[in-house]
Amino acid sequence: MDHQDGALRAYWEAGRLRLGALARGLTDLILPPLAHDSREATAAAGLSADAWSRVTFLEDPVCDGCGAGFEYDGGDFAADRCAACLASPYRFARARAACVYDTASRGLILKYKHGDQQQFAGLFALWLGRAAAPLLAETDAVVPVPLHPMRLLGRRFNQAAEIARPLARAAARDYLPDALTRTRATRTQGGRSARSRALNVKAAFAVTEAGARRVRGRRILLVDDVLTTGATAEACAGVLLEAGARAVDLAVIARVRTAREMPR
Repeated sequence: MDHQDGALRAYWEAGRLRLGALARGLTDLILPPLAHDSREATAAAGLSADAWSRVTFLEDPVCDGCGAGFEYDGGDFAADRCAACLASPYRFARARAACVYDTASRGLILKYKHGDQQQFAGLFALWLGRAAAPLLAETDAVVPVPLHPMRLLGRRFNQAAEIARPLARAAARDYLPDALTRTRATRTQGGRSARSRALNVKAAFAVTEAGARRVRGRRILLVDDVLTTGATAEACAGVLLEAGARAVDLAVIARVRTAREMPR
């Protein structure tokens, strides 16, 4: 009976979603959706043409280890990783970023992250779906980087989770929002050195009991907003691997140009 009830609920839910999509389509014909960054009407909710043209999207070829763009395509025999990743690999196996974190993208991401403009979540998920397609093709489950409960209370939403959810849904992958937990509040990472960032998030994350059962033996795609030095992603990847994950990859909206430098 439960199985039948579940099937019936799924049937009605699918019908409701189809009617909702049709209604939104008709509404868009009458009242075109607005660009997220301006009052300019666009054919589909997104960025105005001017804002779009200023974002530096990362296209292949990119470093497989950190997502940095290569200046030119070295051909079939070129290394697939930058010198820094070859010399000192991250704990996560591979990484992709949709764009460079610079003046153009920073404003959009900060509006989303600190300005409570959650309408950017779907847009960023679309960007990541394209940039991280090679990772999504091989992943088993998508996990967002968690916020500490006190920070979540203040911000009201987890920016990584709001991107990870539609990303997982579009790729038909398991979404595990509670696989990771932040066990202690940390100070902001802004303005810190790479070493200070690593110390700040040391022992700050853990895999939950339920999460351990769902990540064991699986390839995980970790989702965050920005890759700066990689300290947060490495801390999360470390506990996921210790919990038995087969591998951990990383997908972020943006990465700073100097995220990876040769170790001294």
